[in-house]
Amino acid sequence: MEGGVDLITIIKGVRFYRRAKYLNHVLDYIPLTSLEYKRQLNHSVWVDSTTCPVMISTLEDGKIVRGLAGIPYEGPVLLVGYHMLLGMDIIPLVLHFMDERNTILRPLAHPMMFKRPTGGNLPDISIYDIMRLMGGVPVSSTNLYKLMSSKSHILLYPGGMREVLHRKGEEYKLFWPKQTEFVRAAARFGAKIIPFGVIGEDNIGQVVIDYNDLMKIPYFRNQIVENTKHNAKARTDDTGGEVANQPLHVPGILPKLPGRFYYLFGKPIETEGWYQELREKEKARELYLHVKSEVESNIAYLKEKRKSDPYRNILARLLYQATHGFTSEVPTFEL
Repeated sequence: MEGGVDLITIIKGVRFYRRAKYLNHVLDYIPLTSLEYKRQLNHSVWVDSTTCPVMISTLEDGKIVRGLAGIPYEGPVLLVGYHMLLGMDIIPLVLHFMDERNTILRPLAHPMMFKRPTGGNLPDISIYDIMRLMGGVPVSSTNLYKLMSSKSHILLYPGGMREVLHRKGEEYKLFWPKQTEFVRAAARFGAKIIPFGVIGEDNIGQVVIDYNDLMKIPYFRNQIVENTKHNAKARTDDTGGEVANQPLHVPGILPKLPGRFYYLFGKPIETEGWYQELREKEKARELYLHVKSEVESNIAYLKEKRKSDPYRNILARLLYQATHGFTSEVPTFEL
């Protein structure tokens, strides 16, 4: 065969492998081989080197530590957080979990990454191969339950595409739907919920042309309407509001000198033994809003603490790595 071509990766990428007649995105997933893992690290090395992600977690006693020691090894674990502009936070996050904890994160991703477009000018789903290879699953209640029952570590972004394609001035603003489904699902399986915040998109680029601007231009307006019509929907009902029915567009972004990504994983929230109580809508909503509030608090904490990071600037980080080795961990702010 041609050098550099991996038949196993191709089979997994086009989803030809399955255990039964129909594809099961949860059970038919095959983890990355060592070759695939090295290849993904090589592909993402520029992201890691330019953004130098800082991973911080919270132990059960409330102590904040550098690294992922606060993440439970045993699932099911549901990580719930904010999705940065263009989803630039997800690849470093998944790879760091693999590298530091040998844990496979299963992201609940938009169905457009798994279903070929029926029209419009949408890109081929092959550009999302990396998401499927790294364990991505189409977001749905059914798949969430399947992941919970298999005791997985699940990555959920309630704000979804609405946060990924946010508009001017909406950095770090949460756009969560009203539904409390993930809370009830977590309680049913006794999963630990870990709210997390992530920041750094404003150090990479700034939205200068957003959805509202594009809709004022007839050509772009027609493209957005056409692409949205042919795009797979995250929900088929109206309960998700603008989160479920986000118009598909590409915002205009003004690049900046790369800064740094910061992730903070909050204290695990236990749901074991809460299932009956959380069947009440009001109780479920209380926990849902608590998780959302924790995500907002984590974002606020990171925004304040990064001001004291002496290595927030890429030039300072490159100088540190030049003197200490490019594989060395770059320090950050005091915890």
